[in-house]
Amino acid sequence: MEWRKCYLDVILVPLGFLITVSYHAWLWHKVRTDPRSTIIGINTSGRRFWVSAMMKDNEKKNILAVQTLRNTIMGSTLMATTSILLCSGLAAVISSTYSVKKPLNDAVYGAHGEFMVALKYVSLLTIFLFSFMCHSLSIRFINQVNILINSPQDPMSLVTPEYVSELLEKGYLLNTAGNRLFYAALPLVLWIFGPVLVFLCSVTMVPVLYNLDFVFSSSTEKRKMDIGNENRDEFV
Repeated sequence: MEWRKCYLDVILVPLGFLITVSYHAWLWHKVRTDPRSTIIGINTSGRRFWVSAMMKDNEKKNILAVQTLRNTIMGSTLMATTSILLCSGLAAVISSTYSVKKPLNDAVYGAHGEFMVALKYVSLLTIFLFSFMCHSLSIRFINQVNILINSPQDPMSLVTPEYVSELLEKGYLLNTAGNRLFYAALPLVLWIFGPVLVFLCSVTMVPVLYNLDFVFSSSTEKRKMDIGNENRDEFV
């Protein structure tokens, strides 16, 4: 009888989670093997050039560098604050005895037992805590970059543009991970209303993220350049 109540949760929720994890694993593979086709890869290359330019002409661009990094820190601070506030709210809900913890039994499918309800809220709490941790570490690395990017250049110094770029990339990587964890919490929020919505939300998020993560114009431009080079060779 218990299996009949929770079989949808056991099947659809892990399946939706597997779809999301598989997409991000494939995205990571594309970033490592073909970075020019992804927004993450192109932005990473641009940030490395930006750090080199800021440190090369630091006397004129130091204020620009600090303001740019400050805006990034403000964004990470906002996400970290939002995550920890949601964690506090979920902790209050879990520790309470009010009926808000009980879903509408007649309106949703799936299990409605005390264990399953607690699992839903604990899963959400864990996701938001990890998101908060990633954003906090991101702020730490970007704060270090904020100081080191204005350090005087010396041939014997260990603070090189490559080192500062590595710190900045760690900060942005943690920022991206925190944002993706925050996005992953959306299907878990819908899990409160049933496992079917979790699966549908996970399936819907994949094409949305795909359109946000990949660059489609680069392949077209590359083909045009190849065609132009071929025509030029034929003309010569």
